[in-house]
Amino acid sequence: MPLTIETLTERDIAKTIDHSLLRPELDDAFVDAGCRLAAKYDVASVCVRPTDVKRAKAILDGTDVAVGTTIGFPHGNHATEIKVAEAHRALADGATELDMVIQIGALKSRRDADVQADIAAVVEVAHAAGALVKVIFENAYLTDDEKVRACRLSEAAGADFVKTSTGFAPSGATHDDLRLMRASTSPHVRVKAAGGVRTLDALLAVMALGVTRIGATATEKIILDFRARKAGEGPVAAPSSAEGGY
Repeated sequence: MPLTIETLTERDIAKTIDHSLLRPELDDAFVDAGCRLAAKYDVASVCVRPTDVKRAKAILDGTDVAVGTTIGFPHGNHATEIKVAEAHRALADGATELDMVIQIGALKSRRDADVQADIAAVVEVAHAAGALVKVIFENAYLTDDEKVRACRLSEAAGADFVKTSTGFAPSGATHDDLRLMRASTSPHVRVKAAGGVRTLDALLAVMALGVTRIGATATEKIILDFRARKAGEGPVAAPSSAEGGY
């Protein structure tokens, strides 16, 4: 069945969205408002900075919105032991989804065994706690061959998702990259697009490529636009409050 406004429900749209609250300058009030916005629209998750996990968990407790956070963010070149410690702390604070950045330098140096071991160490900790792991490649810095290798290493390490970007590099998700990532992983490994998916049309386009999660800051605009079109109205603009990340 084609992915169209007519065939999709609001929940289908909302549950593809990880509402992003990662920009370094966001204050507590902004993060709180972002978590409440995520709950209002019943998105898949919020992705908050590690120091905000406890706050997000408290606000979202009792909702169907997961709390996610970042590991080795944004450059990925933390020692594996540090990533594992970050994962333990995030899980203890209430996170159930971990978006970890791959060891970019190691991948480019063809130290594939080190890259896989780094991912697997975080996956082991997360899966023991029933949490998901999304592996961020930062495609802006990679060749196609490196992206394919990253997909295969992530799958071999047991990751749940492969993800395009942090949102802090020169570019984010592209359709070519998403096609490549979908083709380079088994069906049980999901694909997350991050960086640049800011409209309903952009979301529908990446969903058609096999994406099941996006990192978004324009959450409210996307949902309200869907509601308006579902009701037979035109596209709408929405306030940018409580939006911040990528």
